[in-house]
Amino acid sequence: MEFGNQTFVTEFILIGFSQNTKICILLFVFFLLIYTLTVLGNSFLISAVITSPQMHTPMYYFLCNLSFVDLFYSSNSLPKILLDLFSKTRRVSIIGCLTQTITGLFLAVTECLLLAVMAYDRYIAICFPLHYTIIMNWKTCKILTVIMWSGSFIIATVPTISKPLVFCRENTLDHFFCDILALLDLVCGDINIYKIIIYVGSLLILLTPFILIVVSYICIISSVLKIHSAGGRSRAFSTCASHLIVVCMFYGTIMTTYMGQTQHFSSNLKYIALIYTVITPVLNPLIYSLRNNDVKKAFNIKLTKSSASWTL
Repeated sequence: MEFGNQTFVTEFILIGFSQNTKICILLFVFFLLIYTLTVLGNSFLISAVITSPQMHTPMYYFLCNLSFVDLFYSSNSLPKILLDLFSKTRRVSIIGCLTQTITGLFLAVTECLLLAVMAYDRYIAICFPLHYTIIMNWKTCKILTVIMWSGSFIIATVPTISKPLVFCRENTLDHFFCDILALLDLVCGDINIYKIIIYVGSLLILLTPFILIVVSYICIISSVLKIHSAGGRSRAFSTCASHLIVVCMFYGTIMTTYMGQTQHFSSNLKYIALIYTVITPVLNPLIYSLRNNDVKKAFNIKLTKSSASWTL
């Protein structure tokens, strides 16, 4: 397609949030606190899983993967948000913008698949406890990890590489980071192919894992209800409650954003995007830590060691 004498975009201007100085200061303090807690919480979980022998199990292995994803997912947008809050122009180069977009898609797809794998892990643990170590052996975990990470990378990069985005309209992006839906409003020429890719991708990457998670939890609840002891039912379901909370938060908001929103990007969706890009990564380690005795024990051990080292 010929674009004539149109001027091609080389950088974008992110509208972000308010330009009011007082509001920007409050937002800066809020996002800085969120980012600090995200880094500390997820770093602690990764460290706890690696250094604690009792946590060398498939469940904590995938939890470590989740913390790794959340750490980088948050880092993909929050540092830029913090810088832009005190910037008048809020500019980002087209290369930087596309890099942020692809990285965000890669990490979001990985988290979608990872949450489904974690649901499958809990399904096997509760519905087939005697066969758990056979089914969820380390070879299976490694295969799932390779498929999950490599598949996410291919899904995030191939569409952009095979049909590169070309921008020649206005360069103002009504978002706080480079989101693919917001970028489509600025793409030159026919964007129907991109809309089809996003729609099909949403069905495969969002809806399919979500259905698998729902089916897993139906089976889990059915098995839990068969336990005669009330205490046994409570202990069995408590191992899944944390994962269920994370799933509802992440899938609920990201499906609202991407499913059925390919016709035109609504600026209001950037506030929903805050939940799965900023809030969920900071809540994940808190949710798992507060509801998990092994994580609490690991924290107490590390705290005791730190206190002892300071005393010495």
